[in-house]
Amino acid sequence: MKVLCVIPARYASTRLPGKPLALIAGKPMIEHVYRQAAKAKMPQEVLVATDSEKVADAVTAFGGKVMLTRADHPTGTDRLAEVAQAYPDVDVIVNVQGDEPMIDPAIIDRLAQAFVDEPKLVMATMKTPLSEEDYHDPACVKVVCDLEGYALYFSRSLIPYPRNKPDDYEVYKHVGIYAYQRDFLLHYAALEPTPLERAESLEQLRALENGYKIKVLAGDFQGVGVDTPEDLARVNALLAARQEEKA
Repeated sequence: MKVLCVIPARYASTRLPGKPLALIAGKPMIEHVYRQAAKAKMPQEVLVATDSEKVADAVTAFGGKVMLTRADHPTGTDRLAEVAQAYPDVDVIVNVQGDEPMIDPAIIDRLAQAFVDEPKLVMATMKTPLSEEDYHDPACVKVVCDLEGYALYFSRSLIPYPRNKPDDYEVYKHVGIYAYQRDFLLHYAALEPTPLERAESLEQLRALENGYKIKVLAGDFQGVGVDTPEDLARVNALLAARQEEKA
């Protein structure tokens, strides 16, 4: 099985302009993401997909692989599909967000391994327990699954609602890393946006609304996505603390 890890990196960002090139410990964020992803064992290749020559030049400068994609893609999935078109020999594509500089490589391997364990799988993602203080934060996407670990629904609202709160009540946060069977990814990207997808502004609902199953693996990864200058400062502080511990 051939696995490709793709890191979409769009230069424009409303809350943090030039986000992929924002410096973390003296290096651009995209380099941190790339080097973490490159530690995974399952992918044969790691690739940055970007619409920006500035980002492409930065990736080339640190020795990474990069593909320039169209600038008019409405979603990250569309950008990923353009890459998939260029890699017809790939079986599975793992999509790592370009703003997760502390991504755990083991997650990438777990998602890729899921397609070995379940050959008919078309799409997989991750979940982690959500702290109660974030239950009503719409930026924290929640997911509920069936007894076999397949997604029933994703929402920005609190699900399940605790009308009767049993002892094993748990709320799970969706971790925004995906893996796709390549041919399914091309089909999925070509589908029209669906009503629930538009209502929640969550692309993965398009797959569920069209009857496709999404495997959701459980883990304890608590990523630090970088969307604002405050997030950037937080990640810099965390990495500085880690370097002090190693010194």
